[in-house]
Order: sequence, then C-alpha cells, then structure tokens
Amino acid sequence: MLDKLEAIKARFEDLGVALTNPAIISDNKKFGQLSKEYRSLEKIVNAYSEYKKVLDDAVFYHQALNGNDDEMRELAKEELPSVEEKKQKMESSIRQMLIPKDPQDEKNAILEIRAGTGGDEASLFAGDLVRMYLKYFERKGWKTAMLSENEGTVGGYKEVQIEVIGDDVYGTMKFESGVHRVQRVPDTEASGRVHTSAATVAVMPEAEEVDFELRDSDVKMETARSGGAGGQNVNKVETKVLLTHIPTGTVVVCQTERTQLGNREKAMQMLRTKLYEEQVRKQEEEISRHRKSLVSTGDRSAKIRTYNFPQGRVTDHRIGLTLYNLQEILDGHIDEFIEALQFAENAEKMARQN
Repeated sequence: MLDKLEAIKARFEDLGVALTNPAIISDNKKFGQLSKEYRSLEKIVNAYSEYKKVLDDAVFYHQALNGNDDEMRELAKEELPSVEEKKQKMESSIRQMLIPKDPQDEKNAILEIRAGTGGDEASLFAGDLVRMYLKYFERKGWKTAMLSENEGTVGGYKEVQIEVIGDDVYGTMKFESGVHRVQRVPDTEASGRVHTSAATVAVMPEAEEVDFELRDSDVKMETARSGGAGGQNVNKVETKVLLTHIPTGTVVVCQTERTQLGNREKAMQMLRTKLYEEQVRKQEEEISRHRKSLVSTGDRSAKIRTYNFPQGRVTDHRIGLTLYNLQEILDGHIDEFIEALQFAENAEKMARQN
C-alpha cells in the first residue's frame, strides 16, 4: 500500500507542476482534465501525509517501550494503544480511497422517473419521488433543470426527465436505478384497501461531446407547435423539437425552451446522453455476465425499494436495510440508504481485490 501511495504522491506533485505550465493553462480542455485529477488525488495525498505522521509516532513509542527511560516507557504504554487504533482506522480509510472508481462517477446525470403499474396512483407516487429527489439535490447544493415532463391526469407525473449538475452526481445517484414500489391506501380508494403501485427510476451519466460522437447527418429533426397553457407562442410557432437518431431509431422530444434553437440544443444533449447511456449499459451487461453485483444490478426491472405507508417504513431489498422514518425519507433525507449502498459496493470491490 505504501508503494502505491508514494506513486500517487509523485503523480500529484507532477500534476501540480503541469498546472503552472502556460501551454496547459491556455488549453481549457487539458487544464480541466488535469485539475480534476489533481483534486481527486489531493484527498489521498493529504490522508497519506497524516498517516505517515501516525506511523512515525507508532515507531517512536515502540522504541520507547523497549528503551531504558522509565518515564518514556510509561508514556509509551499510555499513548501506544490510541496511536495503533488511529493507525488501523486510517489504513481502512485509505484502502477505501484506493478502491478504483467508476470513471462515470464524477459525471452529471439525467434522472428519469416513469409511472409504472398502478394507474393514477403510480403517477402520484412518481410525483412523490420527484419531490423527494429534488429536496435531496437542494440539500446537496446541486443544480437541476427539467428536460421534459408528462403530468398525470390527477397529479404527479407519467414521465419526467431532470438534468442534475454537481459533484459526483452519477456516483451518488446510480444506486437509485430500478423499480420503487409503494404500498398505501390511495385517495381514490373508498374501502380503505392498501394498494401496491410502482415507478421506475433510471439514472444515466450525462454524456459529454468527447464521450459520444453524434453526427448531424445521423439526426433527423421534426418540429411541431408546443402544447401547454397560455403564452403567445403556443400553437403559433413551431418550437417543439423531435429528433430521431437514424442508425438506432432512438427518438427524443423537447419543448421546455421558448425557442426552436433552444429546444434543439437541449434535445441534442438528451439524445447524446441516451445513446451514450446505451453504450454504458452494454458495457455493464458485459461485465455482469462475468460477475453479478449485489448493489448495481443494472437491471431496470429489479424491485429495489418499498415504501410502506401503513407501517411508516422503507426497505431497500438489495442490502436488507429497513428504516422507519418514511416521511423524513420522502422529504429528501435518503443519505442513509445511499451511504449504505456505497459501503456495500466498496466492500464488494475490496473483497475482489483480496
């Protein structure tokens, strides 16, 4: 582990020098890439510096314990247990940091929520999930933008797509992909029976232009008049944009912007993300053929979490975690689930390394 940490420290120092190079500073793309790598290594290098001090303290107290100075021996007896405990904790923490990260983790994400089985109640539940995630994003300080929305007939959403921008968005949110199930008495139910409904959540890493080359010649654009309430543009100007990726038949629609150009730009980003996500999914399927992961199944049809209103509980079926603070969770406090899922995935990765 020490050899690996020394290599990381050397790379970190090289990056520090490179980032002062005028040729790199003037190249925005290169400067951005190296800055991101520098920031990611900085945490490990700082932890390593602290760890080295603890190692030095441990060596000093071990020597004092075997020395001739009675006073120093007594001091070593007192201090050594806490130093050894700190050393073990730091080793565990650094090992976690050294676990290879998914290269997609740092990306922004597109969150897609669709009402599943359960009719109007499923749309209302999809709306609850949208609210839950938006509150969570707000607490994290992440920015959001509504890309498309299709509201339910009695409220909530049949389908919604949200762009989420911030630090490590995809790495944090990727565990939310799958079927979320709700058990409660719907407002429309006269006899008070508990119904089970579902909504599907998909979290996709947002594609950058470098990730997926989308040629204009492969895209067919159609326009239509935007629907919706009021406004002078509505039903007069064709601002709604429908893009079709000819090689794959993938279609996206965008009508959230006021201009056709704005909708086209946003639709191109949505299309690029969708096609890139398809590439990522194929890679994940290839990996999962060799090894089935406990946490990141990649299976969109897998039931991952149940929100049970009569009992006030939420259960994540992948890790068997049940929490009895349903309302708090629906108010965006989902950190405990996310941290437990990240821990489970890291434990899997560490087990594979050993």
